[in-house]
Amino acid sequence: MTGRRRGAVRSEAARRAILSATARLFAQAGYDNLAMERIAAEAGVGKQTIYRWWPSKGELVAECLLEGMLLPQRFALTDTGDLRADLVDWIQRLFDILSEPGGEGLLRSLIAAATENADVGRRLRDSLGGTSSIAVRLASAVASSQLRADAPLQEVGEALIGAVLVRALGRVPVAEGDAARLVDAVLGNSLGGG
Repeated sequence: MTGRRRGAVRSEAARRAILSATARLFAQAGYDNLAMERIAAEAGVGKQTIYRWWPSKGELVAECLLEGMLLPQRFALTDTGDLRADLVDWIQRLFDILSEPGGEGLLRSLIAAATENADVGRRLRDSLGGTSSIAVRLASAVASSQLRADAPLQEVGEALIGAVLVRALGRVPVAEGDAARLVDAVLGNSLGGG
C-alpha cells in the first residue's frame, strides 16, 4: 500500500479560477442568483470539481470572502484616530450590506458554512474578530489611550460582530442610529481618556 490519497489532486490554478469566477458572478448577480453551473462554466471546470472541494454554495462564497475576493472594502475597518467614529462607520457598512438585496443571504450563508465546516468557522472568526482589522484597530485604540488598557478587546470585537450576525439571522431591519447605539453599548465604560 502506497498511502496515496484517492481522488483528484486539488489544482491551485483550478481553485483560483473557481474563486475568481465566483467573485465575478457574485458581483454581477448577487448571492441569491449565484449558480454552481454558471461558476463551473465561467471557471472552465466541471461542476463536480466544485462540489468535491466546496459541498455548498455557502462554503464557496465563504472562501471567496475569506480570501478577500468579495467586498474587501466593505469589511475593512479604518483608523482615522477616532475609535468610536471608525467603529460606527464600520458597523454601518455591515448593516448596509444587510439592507442590500442578497446581503442577508450572504451573511446567513457564511454562518451556515461555518456551522457545516469547522475550518470555515475558524477562518471566519479570525477574519472578522481575531487577527483582522478590528483587533488591530482596538489595539491601536489602547495604544493611543482611546480605550482603557484593561479593555476586553476580544470580547468587544466578538460583541460587535455577534450583534450584526444576530440581526442577519433574525432579519431585523436597521434603523437610523442603530450603529452608534450598538457601538456605545458595547464600548460602555471601556473608553479611555476621561
